[in-house]
Amino acid sequence: MRADRLLTVLLLLQNRGRMTAGELAAELEVSVRTVYRDVEALAAAGVPVLAERGPEGGYRLIDGYRTRLTGLTGAEAGALPLVGMPSAAAQLGIGAELTTAQLKMWAALPSGLSERAERVAARFHLDAAGWFRTEEQAPFLATVAAAVWEDRLLRVHYRRWSGEIKRELHPLGLVLKSGIWYVVAATGERVRTYRVSRLLAVDVVGPAPRRPAGFALAEHWTATSSALEAARYQDLATLRVTARGLRLLPMLFGAAGTEAAAGAGAADADGWVRVALAVESTNVAVGDLLRLGAEAEVLGPPALRAAVAEAVDALHRVYR
Repeated sequence: MRADRLLTVLLLLQNRGRMTAGELAAELEVSVRTVYRDVEALAAAGVPVLAERGPEGGYRLIDGYRTRLTGLTGAEAGALPLVGMPSAAAQLGIGAELTTAQLKMWAALPSGLSERAERVAARFHLDAAGWFRTEEQAPFLATVAAAVWEDRLLRVHYRRWSGEIKRELHPLGLVLKSGIWYVVAATGERVRTYRVSRLLAVDVVGPAPRRPAGFALAEHWTATSSALEAARYQDLATLRVTARGLRLLPMLFGAAGTEAAAGAGAADADGWVRVALAVESTNVAVGDLLRLGAEAEVLGPPALRAAVAEAVDALHRVYR
């Protein structure tokens, strides 16, 4: 709405000082011509907007002017938990509301506190996505988010590792983990987790039943994540690694590698050490351990050592 846009222009000028028409247009995602009309409308309403020409020119408010029109709408208040995560808010379709909410909050702060907030914003940045990973496409994210908010029942077509399924879900919450969105949903008597990018089709069925009594999204996610992490490692591999291999363990295996390196034995005459590394199933562990290359030798269990030896033989036949 134009009234919201005019308020955003006013708050941008109040919080950031001088801005060009092009900068305002980029922030508002409108044309420069629209910015000209909006500034004229603000001036006609009695807002003291000054237009300055030249290379250092732009629009600014007269010195000392501050607006008190900083009340949050319901949508803006709902976007506040995502402060610091503008990309996540944009994916959920509430990026504009978050931007306006932040501007209103900054405008409401006394000058001393606003300067401190600006200082913090200039020195700290939150990036929730994982390294070396392109952003996952989740075309139904906004639909799922609306269903979570409005307590709607969904009928979904979902792709999992074992095949495709169709199921009715009562979405209870959304979680952003390392740049990947998950929906926590009740299906029957159970609460499960689904990766939003794997939804192939989503239909809104109607009102959902009452949320499970006592359900808390953050507590549920922490508990299920811990259980998944514990169940992930099914075996303990005994390795003989070089000094370089020891340094690689935390980088390649995360917490399991850090724990293994910390418990390493004394180096032998050749500089190799023995470590015990928690690993997943044999098929997964083989691929993971081959990343260590010649910096490690698998000593056990025998089945894992045999599987790694077989993989190495196969690679030798390919490259021979």
